[in-house]
Amino acid sequence: MNFRKSILSILSAVIIFATAAPAATALGIVDQWKYLLTAPAGEWQSPGFDDTQWKKGTGGFGTTGTPKARIGTNWQSKNIWLRKIFTLESIPLKPALLIYHDEDAEIFINGTQVQSLQGYITDYKVIPLSEQQKALLKNGDNLLAVNCQQQTGGQFIDVHVVDSNDLPILPQPERKPFISKLITPWGETVTEKNAWTEYPRPQMQRKEWQNLNGKWDYAITPFRTQEAPRKWSGKILVPFCLESKLGGVQKMLQNGEALWYRRDFKIKPSDTTLLNFEAVDYHCKVYVNGRQVGEHKGGNTPFALDISDAVKSGPNELLVRVEDEQEGFQLRGKQTLNPRGIWYTQVSGIWQSVWLEQVGEIYIEDLIIKTDADNGTISVTPQISGLAEAVKLTVKEGPTAVAETTGKPNRAISVKIDNAKLWSPSSPYLYTLELTLYDESGKVQDSISSYAGIRTVGKRKDSNGNLRFTLNGKEIFHWGPLDQGWWPDGLLTPPSDEAMIFEIEWLKKAGFNMIRKHIKVEPRRYYYHCDQIGMMMWQDQVSSGNNPKWTRLQPEPKDAQWPEKHHIQFMLELERMIDNLENHPCIVCWVPFNEAWGQHRTMEVGQLIVKRDPSRLVNIASGGNFWPIGDIVDHHQYPHPGFPYDLGKEGRFDGFVKVVGEFGGHGYPVKGHLWDSERKNWGYGGLPKNKAEYKERFSKSISMLNDLRKKDIAGAVYTQTTDVEGEINGLISYDRKSIKIPAKELSEISSILFQ
Repeated sequence: MNFRKSILSILSAVIIFATAAPAATALGIVDQWKYLLTAPAGEWQSPGFDDTQWKKGTGGFGTTGTPKARIGTNWQSKNIWLRKIFTLESIPLKPALLIYHDEDAEIFINGTQVQSLQGYITDYKVIPLSEQQKALLKNGDNLLAVNCQQQTGGQFIDVHVVDSNDLPILPQPERKPFISKLITPWGETVTEKNAWTEYPRPQMQRKEWQNLNGKWDYAITPFRTQEAPRKWSGKILVPFCLESKLGGVQKMLQNGEALWYRRDFKIKPSDTTLLNFEAVDYHCKVYVNGRQVGEHKGGNTPFALDISDAVKSGPNELLVRVEDEQEGFQLRGKQTLNPRGIWYTQVSGIWQSVWLEQVGEIYIEDLIIKTDADNGTISVTPQISGLAEAVKLTVKEGPTAVAETTGKPNRAISVKIDNAKLWSPSSPYLYTLELTLYDESGKVQDSISSYAGIRTVGKRKDSNGNLRFTLNGKEIFHWGPLDQGWWPDGLLTPPSDEAMIFEIEWLKKAGFNMIRKHIKVEPRRYYYHCDQIGMMMWQDQVSSGNNPKWTRLQPEPKDAQWPEKHHIQFMLELERMIDNLENHPCIVCWVPFNEAWGQHRTMEVGQLIVKRDPSRLVNIASGGNFWPIGDIVDHHQYPHPGFPYDLGKEGRFDGFVKVVGEFGGHGYPVKGHLWDSERKNWGYGGLPKNKAEYKERFSKSISMLNDLRKKDIAGAVYTQTTDVEGEINGLISYDRKSIKIPAKELSEISSILFQ
């Protein structure tokens, strides 16, 4: 933003001294302040006051979205007290205050009040100091002290002493992540040696692999720099991102910057060496021993690079360069440059595991697994790299083989299981799969293990003619939480495998049979645990802009306009997500859009998914905008659930299963477990007076939902599993250390949904 232009327009009405006046030099801008959000005792505005216990922050102070404000430190309370030291080499000729205040503000220079400003302004203003006020300034250190009050709406305060004859251009503050004290029980135990040591790809496992997680060198360079840094800034713990507590850096990647990683690894000779990245946000280039071995655009799904031609026996150097603009059409989900409300801290760089595996010249590259509960069949299509002769499939029930057959590479191999055990939330049975790859001479070239859950997802009309979900031919009410998958210590990265297991198991005990994974793709092991524990999944696609007008379920919705290249990238990342997760029995529904976020070419996107994966349900737009494609019509309503039946006139919703895709969001603050206790922590419908009222609100929502279920609602999503940053509407605190309502009690309350 050009502050000089807006300020000069204000100065047009100010009397300018004769051109013969001596030239002045713009004063340096001091953006470092000390501040308090609770009233200080004593003469806080005086130079001799002890402010050593005050917090430190960068100006200005306020909330994102306040027009023309430059936010250095988030301020959301009603009052703020500020102190900063600025140094003068000489007294300016025409000293003035350069100020933007919202609302009332009192300004002090060296202990004396110079302004008491009422109300608010919407841009920076220059207020000249009188000769008497000018006399307060001195050569050397000076104190500027401010008290600002705010009652409603956005807010901002920023003040500088300037020379009005030579106004400065205010710099844009460097964005910094909020440093919270919160940490999960699992985050407290994370070390370089135990950071994500589990095999990352449970559905296609090999015995031999090498984990590359741990301490890497990192550096940040200007965006234009393409050469590897000569000097590294320090260490970062992979797979945790740059901004996270567990990564050890807690720094935001700024606009115009690139992030670099470096580490060494050792290997022995092999036909093929594959370098696997589970997720890197967002666009990365990868180098081995100075040679570029590949690049990848898309921050949410795994990719593998064949680095065979670049590696050597013994030590090797691995470099990764990352670009992450965060805004525009880049698929980023809930990440934002300026966290607030329902938008959270950005995540840059490597945020899931990095690992190596070595295979032969001929190997199994991927699997496509499909099952049929009606016939008890498992079909596996092994996708092969290289020329192979045959693939043997063995299906095991525990240690016992129950079926075995041999087929051709790149073709479906099917087996029928007698008296097959079906997968469901109440009985999540998984069969072990073993695949062996042979060449023309009958020699084994590769072998992997996997698993499958036999189940069939569907819908049908009940005895009253209302559409219901089915699993293995039986009606089932989908009941789950909205699950954001954010953590105070790892941000998008769970602190450990055990942390994910705890959360899924707790939700199961709380009576849920489904999770809606909201605007995020989790590590592959997350879905593995859902498969094992028995938790159905609605999987959202990660979103971005542009957005159309959100009209919910109103007729004749409009789509946003997306440039072709961005639409192609959206479709590529959608296909990657489906390809990555389609073998998991837990996933029963794809959700490509949420509340019109980035919603475009809806019918085209829906038709692609329906054709791509007819074995699952499609919820084209959770919360609208509704288009007639897929299986579900989804309405969001807070805090208590409801459904706009009047919008279904003339059969608009006929043939679609009705769900309440979001409701609830009842907030409850738990002291000592808040991300930031000094901000406006919030929940839908306002905060309750006490825990009893919180529980009563939850129970009332479930009772209202049950009435809707008896009518025709077939599934519902409660917001949400945990608190996330300033959102305190979780059933569990953000640090996972405080359970707001015990799982058993939640299960008892919601049991009416299954009667």
